[in-house]
Amino acid sequence: MFEFEGKVAVITGAASGFGRAFAAKGASLGMQLVLADVNHDALAQTVDALRADGAKVIGVPTDVSNAAHVEALAQAALDAFGKVHLLFNNAGVGSGGFLWESSANDWSWVFGVNVMGVAHGVRVFAPIMLRQNEPAHIVNTASVAGLLSPPAMGIYNASKHAVVSLTETLYHDLKLAQAAQAEAGEVGCSLLCPAFVPTGIADAERARPDALRNEATPTRSQIAAGKQLQRAVQSGKLSATDVADITFEAIAARRFYIVTHPGIMATVKLRHEDIEQLRNPTDPLSLKPEVKNAD
Repeated sequence: MFEFEGKVAVITGAASGFGRAFAAKGASLGMQLVLADVNHDALAQTVDALRADGAKVIGVPTDVSNAAHVEALAQAALDAFGKVHLLFNNAGVGSGGFLWESSANDWSWVFGVNVMGVAHGVRVFAPIMLRQNEPAHIVNTASVAGLLSPPAMGIYNASKHAVVSLTETLYHDLKLAQAAQAEAGEVGCSLLCPAFVPTGIADAERARPDALRNEATPTRSQIAAGKQLQRAVQSGKLSATDVADITFEAIAARRFYIVTHPGIMATVKLRHEDIEQLRNPTDPLSLKPEVKNAD
C-alpha cells in the first residue's frame, strides 16, 4: 500500500478540474503539495484556498509543454520539500473537428501539452524518484479517448493514445530498472482514463498561447465538436472529486489501469475485437450511451 501522509505530491494542471481535486484530496491526506498551472491567477487562488485550510503548498506557474519550465518545477519542489513521492502529469487541452481541418497550430498546441507535458514530467521526475529509493508513484492522465477513437476528435484521440502507450511502456521500464531493488523503494505508475466529467476541458481554448492561436474562423465540424464536448462535459455523472477519490484508491493499491467509468469497457473490448478480426473500425459513439460520456 502507498502511504500518503507527509509525502510530497507535484500536480500539473492543478488550478482547475482534476488537478484541483487531486490537490484537495492530497491535502486532506496530509500531503505536502507543489501545484503547477499555466493560469497564474487561478493557481494563486487554489494555493491560497488550500493554505487557508492548513495545507503545506506552493504554486509554480508552469507551461508543461516547455522543458525548462518542467525542470524548474522539479527544482522548486526539491527546494521547498526535499523530495517528490507522487507526480500527477495531469495538464491537458483539447481540439475537435475533422482531422484535415485541424491546423498545424492545433497539432502543436494539443501535442505540446498532452504528450510532451507528460514526457517532460516523466523525463524530469522519474530519475529523482529512482534516486530517492523510497516508494513513489507517477499518475499520467490520459482518457477513454486513449482507448477508443471517436470521430471529430482526432488530435485529442491521438494525443491520449500516445499517453496510454507512453505510460504502459513506463510501467515496463520502471520494472526493468528496479529488478534488483527492494519492494519498499519501488517507483510505480498508473494510467488514468476518465470519461467526461464536469471540468474545464471544454474551455481549454482560453489557455492556448497567442502564438498558437488560429487566424481562420472555426469550421462547421469544429463548431459542432465544441458544442458536443460542452454537452458531454455537463452531462457527466461523476465529479472531479469522485475521480480524485477513485484515483487515490488506485494509487494506494498500486493499480495501473484506472478507468473511472467501467461501463465503457465493453466498447473497448469491441475495438480490440475489430483489430483482432481485421474488421473495419466501429464508431464508438454509435454504440453505448457510456461512450458519449467519454473524456
